[in-house]
Formats: sequence, structure tokens, C-alpha cells
Amino acid sequence: MDDQLERTLDIPIRSCPDCDLLQVVEQPPLGAKARCARCGHILATRTRDPIDHPLALTLSALLVLIVANTSPLMGLSVVGRRASTTVVGGAYQMWLQGQELTAVIVVFCAVIAPAAYILFLLAVLLAARRPPAPRWVGGMLSWAESMQPWSMIEVMMLGILVALVKIAELAKVEPGIGMYAVGVLMLLFPAIQVSLDPDEIWARLTWAEGAPPHAAPEAPVCEAASEDSVP
Repeated sequence: MDDQLERTLDIPIRSCPDCDLLQVVEQPPLGAKARCARCGHILATRTRDPIDHPLALTLSALLVLIVANTSPLMGLSVVGRRASTTVVGGAYQMWLQGQELTAVIVVFCAVIAPAAYILFLLAVLLAARRPPAPRWVGGMLSWAESMQPWSMIEVMMLGILVALVKIAELAKVEPGIGMYAVGVLMLLFPAIQVSLDPDEIWARLTWAEGAPPHAAPEAPVCEAASEDSVP
């Protein structure tokens, strides 16, 4: 009885969020998607390269982040005098002017959170390349997911553009390498999130725990239709 209950609990049954149909959703093959047998809603996806592709994007994001925080964002030229600053330099000037809270928020959302997200994700992907993955991968993945919403690169870029419009009336503004790096980083972050497959990483971690997914027995529910079998 206990063995039968355990096998029943191992059946990957999922409810379709659109039509509420209960169906067995097995892990699709690489590059395929599992769709609902009734309405066609995508229930599971598996990218063709679930580790190396996001790893390459994450390494690129790390290099671009270093450039974005070490190179000048913009240069200002007024009456023959020229000045430039970086993200950290701008936050430091806010601190000197008595805006300590704003300076801390800028450093955290523009430097610390993106760097932590990239480093955590980099550690996860490197450790998961060759299963079995160590136990700490699950914690690192959770930390990376918690840091991602705080990585507000696009908000910083919007603030920079607003400042450029206002300053352009008073001084000559020259965009620096750091600004272009921030723009590239805005494109890399969504690309990483699209290519990353957390289910694949959790599956490798489950294998490391000594409990690989068992083959589910037949169940009296609908099988999810594979994209290859849908006309």
C-alpha cells in the first residue's frame, strides 16, 4: 500500500492554468514543449541548451557589468571645463551632498544586486554543468532568483536619460563607454532569464540527492500533448 501511494505521488500531474484539465506532464525532450491536450496551453518547456547557453550569456553579463561600473557613464563640458563620473562616483557625490539613503539605494540596485545575481547564477550554472550537482546549488539558485527583482538596470538607464535631457540645455553631454555597457546589460538580463531553465537545474540537484525522478505509471488522466505530435 505504501509503495503504491509513493508511486502515485511521483506521478507528475499538473493542472492546466487555462482549462483546469488534470494531465500527466512528463519532462519534454530537449528543444520541445509540452502543451495541454485540450486547449494547447504550454505546460512545460525544455530549451535545447539549458546550461551552456545561459552560462555564456551570464559570463558576458559579468564582463559588461565590470565595464559599466569602471568606465565613465558620461562626460560634461562647460566653458572649457570637462568632468566625467561612474555609477559609484555618482552615488559617492550623493552621499557627500547629504543624500545618504538615495546613494545607498543606487549602489544596491545598480551595482550590488546585479553583481550578486550574476555571481550566484554563474556558480549555479558552473556547478550544474556535470551532474550530479552539489546540494548548495539549490540555495544559490534561490538567492539568484531573490536578487533578480532588485537588479534595476533599466530604472537607472531611464534616470540617466532624464538627466541627459535636463543637462543638455546647460552643458555639452558626451555619452561614455559605461552608458553603452549599461544598455548592453539591459539586453543581456532578459536574454539570461529567457534561456535559463530552473527545472533542469532542480532535476540535476534531485539526482544528486539520490532521488532521481521515477518513471511514472499510467494514470487515468490525459497525457499532455507534445509539440512534436500536435499538427
